[in-house]
Amino acid sequence: MIRPYRESDVEAVALLFTDSVHRLAGSHYDASQRAAWAPCPPDLNSWTRRLAHLKTLVAEVDGKIAGFISYEQNGHIDLLYTSSVYSRRGIASALCGEVEEKLLRDGTSALSTEASLVARPFFEHRGFQVTEEQCVQVHGVAFRRYAMKKPLIAPPMLAGSTFSPTRA
Repeated sequence: MIRPYRESDVEAVALLFTDSVHRLAGSHYDASQRAAWAPCPPDLNSWTRRLAHLKTLVAEVDGKIAGFISYEQNGHIDLLYTSSVYSRRGIASALCGEVEEKLLRDGTSALSTEASLVARPFFEHRGFQVTEEQCVQVHGVAFRRYAMKKPLIAPPMLAGSTFSPTRA
């Protein structure tokens, strides 16, 4: 089930993010990079402030948050993370698809994000293209990431048919 984020979700979202970075990014980022990116324990006050300025959806499986996406109305995807327990099960695809559909209905013409080394293939599979390779500093530690964009285009309608997108 995908639903809107609630303030009471902040701890679960922050812990999911931290777990995801430390468990799923290990082959792409070293321990010092993961520690700078996702400090343990997470700062819940910082997370509360960050999420207050974003639209966020969470995916629940069996009553637990399995993933989340945070975005802006202009089409910028700021955060997209899946729990290590639920990785590669279509959670991120479902969240991204939900946001794409909503923003397309609202008239947003393109999506953008800054993808990690881990996330780049996911976004490329969804039609995003790299516009710039970036080197950024987080808590004094250097990271490589990719600025990516994707135009939002309504699917063509066949005469006399109704279109119903499927979700992975």
